[in-house]
Amino acid sequence: MIQLIESINVAINNFVWGVPAMVCIIGVGLYLSIRTRFLQIRKFPYAIKTTIGRMFRKRDASDGALTPFQAVCTALAATVGTGNIAGVAGAIAIGGPGAVFWMWVSAMLGMCTKFAEVTLAVHFRERNADGELVGGPMYYIKNGLGKKWQWLAVLFSVFGVLTVFGTGNATQVNTITASINSALLNYHIISEDSLGISNLILGILLAAVVGMVLLGGIKRIGHVTERLVPFMALFYIILAVGVVLLNIQKIPEVFYSIFYGAFHPAAFTGGVVGSFFLSMQKGVSRGIFSNEAGLGTGSIAHACADTKKPVKQGLFGIFEVFTDTIVICTLTALVILCSDIPVAYGQAAGAELTILGFTSTYGNWVSIFTAIAMCCFAFSTIIGWGLYGARCIEFLFSSKIIKPFMVVYSLVAILGATMDLGLLWSIAETFNGLMSIPNLIAVFLLSGTVVKLVKEYFNGEGASK
Repeated sequence: MIQLIESINVAINNFVWGVPAMVCIIGVGLYLSIRTRFLQIRKFPYAIKTTIGRMFRKRDASDGALTPFQAVCTALAATVGTGNIAGVAGAIAIGGPGAVFWMWVSAMLGMCTKFAEVTLAVHFRERNADGELVGGPMYYIKNGLGKKWQWLAVLFSVFGVLTVFGTGNATQVNTITASINSALLNYHIISEDSLGISNLILGILLAAVVGMVLLGGIKRIGHVTERLVPFMALFYIILAVGVVLLNIQKIPEVFYSIFYGAFHPAAFTGGVVGSFFLSMQKGVSRGIFSNEAGLGTGSIAHACADTKKPVKQGLFGIFEVFTDTIVICTLTALVILCSDIPVAYGQAAGAELTILGFTSTYGNWVSIFTAIAMCCFAFSTIIGWGLYGARCIEFLFSSKIIKPFMVVYSLVAILGATMDLGLLWSIAETFNGLMSIPNLIAVFLLSGTVVKLVKEYFNGEGASK
């Protein structure tokens, strides 16, 4: 049965992430960049200054909304997750060091794509029956493209509900259990024989905690993420920068392998990975898995922000992709590549490869701290994606079904703790690709609205910035 699922998934994955998908993802990002005159580069200093300034401006949000800081933390909670740790490791293992270069390319264009998604989500959002602000791809399709495109909004929501169980939950739980078990095994607290029981216990505990947070509603999600995200990101960056500094003499060689390997992957993988397209495919797909630019999911959280300025909130999209991929994913790649750990190219890999990079530099003691960092990353992602799934299922049915969905979503953590990592990541990657299709079509068709809103903003409040 597993082999059948695997073969079906491989066939769909190869199609979804084949040449057409690469053209669509990179093409839409490039098209938006050209139409906004490369806003993500031209206005990058302004975007960083504006977003960081607003993040630290403490204030309460109106009922049924999040503060801009809580919105970005909720989006970052879902964005900065195991894709930054296990996803980058998998991209390097399957695509070679050159996959990192293609992550950067997808991030540079993805900054503009995510900016457009957030801007559209805030512009076309609405209030639900409970008075909460709701938005995202399904709403900018519905309110921006009209009734004849309703099927596209439904398609996005269906893929969204299916995706959250894998991308948002099961893969994250799998990474949590792997990181905790790695630390416990290093200190001989548990044996290999007891891993099954350990995974089950961890799965049950996670299901209970996730349920308590999500069933508390939008306000509780916002309060949890605004405390967890800044701590976990800073904590991980400090650990990773330490590895880079201790191996600073290897950095030039590592960057050479990334740039040259992007076009000649076989030169650094012993011939195991010889395909330029495979390196590009893994870099772009895992980059999107990490920063979500093109998926449209992050815009669901931003639509909840208590703001009346779509473009100003859209600047957070640029900040998020930069933080997630250019900063954190790059640091993860450097940890793996400069620590001289053996990489089994051509084979699936996950969090254990990143952990090995840390422990080979610092020693086994650091496995406790990397386990804590990865648990924070993965848990925050589960919370963020729980909100995304709730909004998608609400769009398909009604707000009455949200609580039953949250219960089922929480229980999936138990399954995620015991499933196969390679198949799990592959299925999640497939659903990510399917989810991006309706969103990219909508963003492309609504690009004129984005350009109009950008002009209005920078001719007004953003003038001379």
